[in-house]
Amino acid sequence: MTLGNLSGISALVDVETRSISAENPTGEPGQGGRRTEGTGAHAARDLGQGWKVSPSIEIGPGETATLADITGSGAITHIWLTTHVDHWRRLVLRAHWDGDEAPAIETPVGDFFCSGWGKFAQVNSLPVAVNPNGGFNCYWEMPFQSQATLTLENTHDEAVVVYFQVDYWLGAVPDKSAYLHAQWRRSNPLAAATVHTLLDGVEGPGHYVGTYLAWGVNSSGWWGEGEVKFYLDGDEEFPTICGTGTEDYFGGAWNFDVPHLGGYTEFSTPYLGMPQVIRPDGQYASQQRFGMYRFHLPDPIRFRSTLRADVQALGWRSGGRYLPLQDDIASTAFFYSAETSTARPAAPEHDVMEIC
Repeated sequence: MTLGNLSGISALVDVETRSISAENPTGEPGQGGRRTEGTGAHAARDLGQGWKVSPSIEIGPGETATLADITGSGAITHIWLTTHVDHWRRLVLRAHWDGDEAPAIETPVGDFFCSGWGKFAQVNSLPVAVNPNGGFNCYWEMPFQSQATLTLENTHDEAVVVYFQVDYWLGAVPDKSAYLHAQWRRSNPLAAATVHTLLDGVEGPGHYVGTYLAWGVNSSGWWGEGEVKFYLDGDEEFPTICGTGTEDYFGGAWNFDVPHLGGYTEFSTPYLGMPQVIRPDGQYASQQRFGMYRFHLPDPIRFRSTLRADVQALGWRSGGRYLPLQDDIASTAFFYSAETSTARPAAPEHDVMEIC
């Protein structure tokens, strides 16, 4: 916990709770529900101020909206957000800590909430919950020392409506509290006999806390034989941590295949899951697609100086030999670092972000 002296929910702590939404864009005390203009003004015309006049915001094409700009020290504890399913990869979420111009979080909003394919799936994990029908919830701990800024960029050519609420507290942050980071990458398709990079260019100290993969299969047969590898503190060709297979890393086994349940079987648990299996429909949806997460909350991967991670795409060919695959793999890597920002890939091109 960021609150170092918090021994239980009954403990009294000297902090101030705040919340930012379209009804209180600054989070200041006593300023909620005072809007007189907003997306609900027409619906509230018979009731007036205080009656849901501003429940959401509209972000124009190519525009970036500031969801929250918080001054002081404290921690964001919860984000709730929803928008039309068509926009889950068209909106880019960014977070900046303590005035750093480079973002620590930069990922499509859907992928940040373990929803990379633009189709609803229930997620029941501790840090991320996705509820019917597209209610995104995030409980990642996000401490900051002087400022926190959250923005959404609309890469679409039409306006987008977004509902959101950012809950946080203001107060002293314990020493050695690290900053949350999230990096998104996509290989579409992955080049033959190469690996998909989950994370690279990260300097410590810090700890890796989670992986979300949106995996699109471009061939027939089993696709998840590849190893997930973590290269720690100067590892070069060979890693310190090397898993036994993709489904094993996400806590499953034997291809996630339960024959009497119809083969691939969805599951969602506090720390790991495969909540989404999109099956071909025999007409237009021709490829299998999967959504998987693993959150290293009880088992963070700690590093002192450097960290990179990757995953292989492997299937099977005749004769019991591995087959390198050229699949569509998008990943979001979550980690904490003492740095406010770290090296990251260039901002994704808009066509790469499209769900296709």
